[in-house]
Amino acid sequence: MKKTLCLGFLAICATFAGTVMAETPDDYPARPVKLIVPSAAGGGADAFGRLLGEQLGKRLKQSFVVENIAGAAGTIAIGQLAHAKPDGYTIALGTMTTTTLAPAVYHQLPYDPVKSLTTLARVGTSPIILVATKDYPANNLKEFIELAKKSAKPIQFGTWGAGSTGHFCAEVLAQKTGIKLDHIPFKGGAAVMTAMMGDVVKVGWLDIGSGTTAVKTGKIKALAMCTRRTSNFPNVATYKEQGVDFDQWTGWAMYAPAGVPKPIVEKISAALRDMLQDPTVKSKMLDWGITPDYLSGEEQALVNVREIEVWKGVAKEAKITLD
Repeated sequence: MKKTLCLGFLAICATFAGTVMAETPDDYPARPVKLIVPSAAGGGADAFGRLLGEQLGKRLKQSFVVENIAGAAGTIAIGQLAHAKPDGYTIALGTMTTTTLAPAVYHQLPYDPVKSLTTLARVGTSPIILVATKDYPANNLKEFIELAKKSAKPIQFGTWGAGSTGHFCAEVLAQKTGIKLDHIPFKGGAAVMTAMMGDVVKVGWLDIGSGTTAVKTGKIKALAMCTRRTSNFPNVATYKEQGVDFDQWTGWAMYAPAGVPKPIVEKISAALRDMLQDPTVKSKMLDWGITPDYLSGEEQALVNVREIEVWKGVAKEAKITLD
């Protein structure tokens, strides 16, 4: 009887040992991976997250299951990621808002974007575009600045929310040029568009996804890119190209909790790099206003460190705070 029990116990141990061995970095991923998307289901971020999950699954031969966690500009989602087990089985899609803007506007984040996270790779760039109604008497950034300087009162502008990337892009312009602007926050890019169509505001800063169709159909016009150029609007020049010394990155990157083994980081990063070379993936991303843009996790982490300080400076001068 004792011999039978011992043999049974050894069998259980052997099975358990086999399971543990199957989950070593070399065998990753041995089971489904949770992919956190910091937004509600149904939006652009959700669609992009699901594309990433599908493509990672295809390349790493395992299921990547999307979990939508909305709220607090994505910081709730990234906070949950930061406290997950660092074994590679919980990763997240992050934006510059969650990793470089958040430290500038939240004094008490549930994570440290530098110390609490492992950056897996940059995956895309999403420019912010300065737009105006089609009858607005400025057609580029220089003309807009001249108009604002002559105005007796601050120029009202819309964005998709206080502390948004669009809000920061406007404040940067004000700080660099000395013009006076008056922020009108709306609930989302669609609401900004509605306000512009109704002449509630004449000017707005939008993410490229929200503004692309309206600009291309002539409902509004593009004056400048706050950040990088995009193939969506190859003829719209950036702030820097139009004389305003500002050139920061805005876009998407993939993250994991701090401490994930390097072999796992390298596997995910390689899969993402391969994905971004796929013509079908590229086409879908460009349709959503996201330019495929790979950068290694180590390099993107350094970018984040630099840009946190830039955005903190902008927030301090503009007195932007969300808590």
